[in-house]
Amino acid sequence: MIEIREATEVDDALVEAMVRLVPQLSNSNPAPDRGELCALVDSDASILLVAEEHGAVLGMMTLVVFRIPTGVRAWIEDVVVDEEARGRGVGEALNRAAIQRASEVGATTIDLTSRPSREAANRLYSRLGFEERDTNVYRLKP
Repeated sequence: MIEIREATEVDDALVEAMVRLVPQLSNSNPAPDRGELCALVDSDASILLVAEEHGAVLGMMTLVVFRIPTGVRAWIEDVVVDEEARGRGVGEALNRAAIQRASEVGATTIDLTSRPSREAANRLYSRLGFEERDTNVYRLKP
């Protein structure tokens, strides 16, 4: 059975899972080191959700919650499911946990982005009720 938990402390297993999973998510960004991972877990704005089965990490995602003048918002980032565990409902379990958590803290919207090439992920987001927005996403690397 897949269990979703919030990472509240950093141990060797979590560091090792990041080293294994982040390259499956991004070729251009290295996995966070222990210090960066501690900063993430300790942040008031970031919630690291981890999917496990029998103690093995199958996937993870970050739920970012923040307050702006128009309310509390949430953003889902860096969703990754281990290649060996894809198609088993891990991504859905992570997203449902994030939606529940965002609702509990009063978020009025939850946003995310997903590349069009991630067809299975995009089908999942639609199935969960996410709607594609007609907007531009901009990025600046200062």
